[in-house]
Amino acid sequence: MAYRAPVAEYRFLFDHVIGLDRIRATPRFAEVTADVTDAILTEAGRLAEEVLAPLQRVGDLHPARLENGVVRTPPGFAEGYRAIADGGWVGMAADPEAGGMGLPMTLTTAVNEMMAGACLALQLNPLMTQGQIEALEHHADPALRATYLPKLISGEWCGTMNLTEPQAGSDVGALRTRAEPSGDGTYAITGQKIFITWGDNDFSENICHLVLARLPDAAPGTRGISLFMVPKYLPESDGRPGVANSLRVVSLEHKLGMHGSPTAVMEYDRATGWLVGEPHKGMAAMFTMMNNARLGVGMQGIGVAEAAFQQALAFARERRQGRTPPGGTGAIVDHADVRRMLATMRAEICAARAIGLSCAAAIDMARATGDADWQARAALLTPIAKAHGTDTGIEVAQTGIQVHGGMGFIEETGVAQFLRDVRVTAIYEGTNGIQAMDLVGRKMEDGGEATFRLLEEIEKDAETARTLLPNMAGATWSAAETLRETTELLLARDRNDRFAGATPYLRAFARVLGAHYHLRAARAEGGSGPRSALARFYINRLLPEHAALLAHAREGADGLYALSPEDLVA
Repeated sequence: MAYRAPVAEYRFLFDHVIGLDRIRATPRFAEVTADVTDAILTEAGRLAEEVLAPLQRVGDLHPARLENGVVRTPPGFAEGYRAIADGGWVGMAADPEAGGMGLPMTLTTAVNEMMAGACLALQLNPLMTQGQIEALEHHADPALRATYLPKLISGEWCGTMNLTEPQAGSDVGALRTRAEPSGDGTYAITGQKIFITWGDNDFSENICHLVLARLPDAAPGTRGISLFMVPKYLPESDGRPGVANSLRVVSLEHKLGMHGSPTAVMEYDRATGWLVGEPHKGMAAMFTMMNNARLGVGMQGIGVAEAAFQQALAFARERRQGRTPPGGTGAIVDHADVRRMLATMRAEICAARAIGLSCAAAIDMARATGDADWQARAALLTPIAKAHGTDTGIEVAQTGIQVHGGMGFIEETGVAQFLRDVRVTAIYEGTNGIQAMDLVGRKMEDGGEATFRLLEEIEKDAETARTLLPNMAGATWSAAETLRETTELLLARDRNDRFAGATPYLRAFARVLGAHYHLRAARAEGGSGPRSALARFYINRLLPEHAALLAHAREGADGLYALSPEDLVA
């Protein structure tokens, strides 16, 4: 079936759940009126539906390939990318002085999700470039910014992120790539990187690689890492791509999914690079890009979930099998268990989408006001948005296969592709386990202040909703209070105890946030209607999982190390 961009859903969330009006009230985003927002959502939805969605199956059936050192992308991807670039979508949130639109991250996040839902493999390309743009805006010197930002923002050039090496996956500090000063302000970069998303393509003028490497005097671990801009072609004085740099694509990875997106092994052989930021401070600069990408990846999960849900619902409405309850259509959508699966899919998507948008809104408020509390809110929500968004994508895609039954296992239906494509999102940009450890580790270094402020907001909202929706409001308030108590307990423990329960804690946090946003949606609707029914389903049936998850988190590391690896062998 054809993908339909959830434009109306975003309008509702902006107006009634996320509070885009608060962002518009700041001087920085005062020109982002309701009319502007509506026009952007409408046009981005059209692009997703008409241009990108038809490329979804094409990319899976005609994977990117490496021919004689040249990466060949799937048919239509060049035209699809050009439509994204020409529409200005790459530089939506970028600085207007360099050619960007300067729009809120909240709006950029919505557009990125719609494009990911339409064709995830292609949308990955501009997402990487957006992260690189932000890293250069914050850390590059004026000369580098002047050379690279206009080209990246216009989409003439594409950006990548080079962290991982064969011996250094999530342990970035173990990387061995070297950077030697050349005596003219540039550096000679030597090493190999793996899993480089969109490491090359055949439709942009230049590929700009941000590469982590070590200077000769570097300390061990992450403290000794620097960041370098290493382009495929060295820019001439007029900004045009010049001679080829000393780098190449060694091979493309053969992946479970995302076949349309070339994931490369890159080799740098004394390639010319320019330092981005200060020496030995590369991780700080790279984390600017990674945090941008983490929110984007979370929304990719939600975009795929939306597409998988749409296809499952369409199939369930048409497929007739078995005896359905009297008065129904006769289609499997009327079977109680199928209805349960579909309602779960929709409720999960709505909750995860609101969490991601709230993270983006906090980023916007932090940028517009400089307020430390908003900065802390954005930092707190980033690992939750990334991990829960991608977990939701995987679970919804898997449920979509189940709704289709045997047909879901047949590749020709295209249903399995959603699961194959989205599965990697829980791994890249920091595995979801790392996100959970970040949540109970670095994000609690403030003594839990940011967490407690958010929980106070949830409880205050629930109190306000008690008159209209007493049962749902009461359940949400109680869940937030249980989360508060568990947070206080974790704060009193050492890190390894926290880490042992980090993943269930993050999921429980997401459950409570989901109830909070569903409750807001139900209140906005007046407590009666489809959103209220969906909120009731979520709060009555899914929110109770938080209790078991928090019980798991409270166990900490107790018992984990009582079982040796040998004990685990059957």
